[in-house]
Formats: sequence, C-alpha cells, structure tokens
Amino acid sequence: MLALFFVKSRQPCTLKPFSKRPYFSPVSLQTRPLLPRRNKPKNNENSTTKWNTTHTFVLSNPTLSLLETKCKSMIQLLQIQSQMIITGLSLDGLAYSRLIAFCALSPFGDLNYSKRLLSHMHYPNAFSWNIVIRAFTDSPIPLQAFILYKKMLIVNRNSSISLRPDNYTFPLLFKSCARLLLFYMGHEIIGHVLQMGYDSDLFVHNALIHYLVSCGELEAADKVFGENSVRDLVSWNSLINGYVRSGKAKDALRLYREMEMERDGNPDEVTMIGVISACSQLENLRLGKEFHQYIREKGLNMSIPLANALIDMYVKCGDLAEAKMLFDGMDDRTMVSWTTMVVGYARFGYLDAARRLFYEIPEKDVVPWNALIGAYVQAKSGKEALALFHEMQARNVKPDEVTMVNVLSACAQLGALDVGIWIHNYIEKHNLTLNVALGTALVDMYAKCGNITKALQVFHKIPSRNALTYTSIIGGLALHGDVQDALSIFLEMIDVGLMPDKVTFLGILSACCHGGLVEQGRQFFSQMSSKFKIVPELKHYSCMVDLLGRAGLLEEAIELIEAMPLKADAVIWGALFFACRIHKNVELGERAAIKLLELDPGDSGIYVLLANVYVEANMWHKAGEVRKVMRERGVDKTPGCSSIELNGNVYEFIVRDKSHSQSNQIHACLIQLTKQMKLVESVAGICHLTDDFQFG
Repeated sequence: MLALFFVKSRQPCTLKPFSKRPYFSPVSLQTRPLLPRRNKPKNNENSTTKWNTTHTFVLSNPTLSLLETKCKSMIQLLQIQSQMIITGLSLDGLAYSRLIAFCALSPFGDLNYSKRLLSHMHYPNAFSWNIVIRAFTDSPIPLQAFILYKKMLIVNRNSSISLRPDNYTFPLLFKSCARLLLFYMGHEIIGHVLQMGYDSDLFVHNALIHYLVSCGELEAADKVFGENSVRDLVSWNSLINGYVRSGKAKDALRLYREMEMERDGNPDEVTMIGVISACSQLENLRLGKEFHQYIREKGLNMSIPLANALIDMYVKCGDLAEAKMLFDGMDDRTMVSWTTMVVGYARFGYLDAARRLFYEIPEKDVVPWNALIGAYVQAKSGKEALALFHEMQARNVKPDEVTMVNVLSACAQLGALDVGIWIHNYIEKHNLTLNVALGTALVDMYAKCGNITKALQVFHKIPSRNALTYTSIIGGLALHGDVQDALSIFLEMIDVGLMPDKVTFLGILSACCHGGLVEQGRQFFSQMSSKFKIVPELKHYSCMVDLLGRAGLLEEAIELIEAMPLKADAVIWGALFFACRIHKNVELGERAAIKLLELDPGDSGIYVLLANVYVEANMWHKAGEVRKVMRERGVDKTPGCSSIELNGNVYEFIVRDKSHSQSNQIHACLIQLTKQMKLVESVAGICHLTDDFQFG
C-alpha cells in the first residue's frame, strides 16, 4: 500500500541501492576527551526531556552512575569521559552512548559536542545516532537532523559495521518534516522507508500519517490510513486531530464513529481532545456535553489539555457557567486555561470580569494581553484597548503581530492617527513581518484616520494581499470620496482572481453613492446575486436607497424598499428620510419618519430632523406639534460627544461635561472662538450685501 502511495505522489524520488564497502580507515579513539567548541548554542535549560536510563549495567558502574545521577555540567562530563578513556570503558558501546545522551538530551549538555562524540565513536550504532537526531529534531535547528541522517547513511555505506537506520530513525525524520512542512523531503524519506522494508512498521506508519496531516495532505493521510491494516489508537488519533486542525470537524467526527465501530469504542484523552475540539468548531453544545459525560463515565484522565479543550468548547458553544465550573475545578492551570476564560468572559460582554481574571494570571506572556486587548476592540472600546497596550509596554511585555493588529484596529475606531503612526514605525524598527493581517490592519487604520495617501502606499507595499486587504482599501477610498480609484481597485481585485464578499460590495456601493454613480451602482447591486452569488443584506439595500435618494429617484427608492425580501430597518428608512429632506419631499419624508418612530420612538434625532423638515417647508404648526410630542413622551435630545487625540492620548468630551481637569480653560477658549466666528460671519455678511448691491 505504502509503495503504491509513493508511486502516485507528486514528486517521487529515485534512490540508489545501499551498498556495503570495506571499512579501511577506522576512527581511532583519542587519548584525551574532546573539548566542546566555544560559543555554540546549548540545549534549552527548560527542557523536560528525560535522558537518564535505569539500565542495570549503567547504574551498577560507579563512573556511569555518576554520569546518570550527579553530572550537572560539561566540565563534570569531561572529567567522567577522561576516567572512561583511562579505564577503557569508552570502548563499550552502551557506556559511550550514555555520554552522547547526556550531551544531546540533558539540559546541562552541549548538542554540538554530542555530534563530535558521535563522529569518534569506536563502534557506531543506530541507537546513539537516533539520540542525536532526536535532539536536533526537537531543537531550534531541526534541519541538522537530516544532515546527521545523511552522514549516518555514508558511515553505513563505508563501514564494515552495520549502521542502518531503523524504525526509530524514520519517525524522527518524519517529525522534522512535519514541523518544517517539508513535503518533498518527506517523500524522499518515504522512499528510504520502502527500500529498507519498514513500510509495515506501526511506529513508522503513524509517523507518516502525522507528517502528511501536518503538511495538509489529509486525502493522502486518509488513503495511507485506510489501505493499511497496521494501525492502532495513535493512528486514529493522528487522523482525527488532523481533520480538526484543518477545520474539517464533520470529517473528524465521522472518523471517530468509524473508530467506535471498529475498535468497540476505546478512545483515550487524545481522542477526546480531538472530538471535543470538533464540537467547538461546529458550536454543537449537545454533542459536546455527550462527550463530556462519556469522559466522566469512562473515568478518562482529565489532563490539562483535555480540560482546556472542554472549557474552550463550552465558551464557544455559549455555556459560560459550565466553562467556569471546569476552570474553577482545575488544580493546575496553563496559560491556555487562563486565556480561554478571559476570552469567554469578554465574548459574553463581561469585560470587567475578564479584566479581573486577567490580573489574577500568575505570569502573563503576550497571549493573554492580546486576548484582553482584542476583547476591548471587539466591544468597540478602543480607548480602553489603547490604555491596556500602554500598560503592557510599561510591564515590558514584548508585543507581536497579533498585538499590533488589535491596537491598529483600536486606532481605526478612535481616529488615533498619531498612535497608529507610532505603531507603524515600531513594526518597521523591529522588523515585524508585514503579513496580510498586519498589512490590512495598517491600510484600514490609515484609511479610517484620514490619511488615504498613506493607506494606498501601504496597500501597494504589502508583499501579498487577500480579499480583505482589497476590501479595506476600497472601503477607505469610498469613505474619502475617491470613487474612481475605488472602482479601479475593485476591478483589479476581480482580475487577480480574488472573490469579493458582502463587505467588499458594501464598500463599492458606498463609493457609487458618494460619486452619484447611479447606473454603476445598479449594475454592481445586480451582479452581487447574479454573478457572485451573494445575497444582499439590509446594509446593501440601505446603500442603494441612499444612492437613489441622493439622485432624487425617491419613487424608485420606495419601490426598492417595498420589493425587499427583508423588513426595512431604521438605517434604510433613515436614508430615505434624509433624501426626502434634501429634495424637500415632505409627504414621503413624513412616511419615512413615522416608520422610524415605530422602530425607535425614543430616538430624539428623528423628532428634531422631522421638525427641521417642517420648518424648512414653512410648516411651523407641524414643527410645533413634533416638539410638543417630544415633551409629552419625555424624549430629550441626546447630548453630542466628540473626541480629540493629543500626544498619543484620546480625550472625549460630552455636552456640558466638566470632568476634564482643564474644563475651565477649554470653555474660555470656546467662548473666544465663538466670538471670532461671529465676527467673521458679520464681515462675510457685509461683503455679501455689498456684492448684492453692486450686481443687483
């Protein structure tokens, strides 16, 4: 089966058969220990890899026992190695492999020195090579694992001693391929597996499935899985979790049901993590609760990852109480546990609770900061999001690309251009990757903060653009009245093969509305459903009503409203109402205002605007009636609110608000400005009268 899969793969490799040659130049063991090179990266001291052994021979030997239990530095290792050389113990393959294991896997070792030990091993064996390959696979430089593997093959070919890779070697190589997404390298390894006859080995088979899944080759992984009778629970779990990571939750659950029938239902906690995550993706609370009950009934180990998956499922499925119960019952919590609950509170609008929980996290990295900042951005609380970002900086937490996207969104909400520019400079100074998400956020920020020129510069600078990037710049251009540029970029988007979505059409219809392009607007609105199979929503209808209304086509606008498959909302009736005011159509304006008041009788703005329509039409009696109705219904005019950015801070002001520390000075300044404006108006009025007299 595996051979058939390999033949059908995208790029099969051709391998020369392995050959045995006489081993003419054996490596001599040095009479003193090799000194590790300086300035080489050591293993991660936080590593939890278990390297010690319980082998009887090792523990019973005084020298080796010191290595296994007492050695805490490379200096001590060199002393032990010297003693092994003097006593001849270094000639023993097992003893020498313990030196290699310490250097490769111990937090006190030196990974590069393990390679030097390996190259001078008197009787090389696959076990020692696998140890070092494994260490490099888990290191920051996993490509070194392939270089070692190649050397292993060379030694095997040139040595009289067999050093063939085994069923532990290939899973390590597949793991590196999966980690680095090296699809074609993995297929070369498959060729070696076939040539050496390990295609039926269960360990190798499971590693192959994991590699294919990680590289996104789910169809190939499913084929390997389905056509091979050699599989166990690990095989099922790899494929189930692979489907989940690829967003194919239904396929993951289908495979789980197949596993139940074939294995008579023997899932473990890893299986449950996969199916619970599938329920999260589908937001299927009922099924998620069933699996939770199954975990309880079967007494499966409630590991931290499984508990985290359950909390995430309950949060995404809308049961915050159950998520909190699980969270409170955890003895040990990881950053994922805390962050998931912070996101949960924020998702349900409990921002204060989310913030309190956030400050309870013992040690916070950038992830929970991003979660809380993002929550405030989603809640349209940009000012609080920026305040959190400043606090994050004060605590010396280094932001990442996700932080930048969230903060740029907050700047876009507030119009905080100065902060947005500072963030852009920070991105360039620290060489953060200008990926699609970050580039799009920059375009959106500049467009919404009023600098459309800079938005266009960033748009053209982004290495790769997606539909959201095009949508952001189209919407920004429409907002600034650059109608032709918006239409041009929309057509470019279509030409490069990107599909517009509902938001894209909202931008292009807004552009047509700003430019008064009635015919083009009609065409785009028609193409939404006919060409792009997008069902128009209320916002699209409101754009069309606004477009037709501004052009004076009020009858066509009301016909569109009456023909809508959806019930018109306040935005649509509001667009018609404003158009009626512009074109002084009192009768249709009254109809629109009545509809608006039915939808929201407490909106003071509708009463005020309707009264103004009557005043402009010299219908003073009706204007008085509107104001009387306002008083009878107790409707007060909503106070206005404005904001201004100064030195990176955003200040908000409400009518009659005196909360600012400099409110007296601000009011004094406003009085002076008002006097100057009245003076300018008086001068303009005199000039206007003079012009009328001269040309009258």
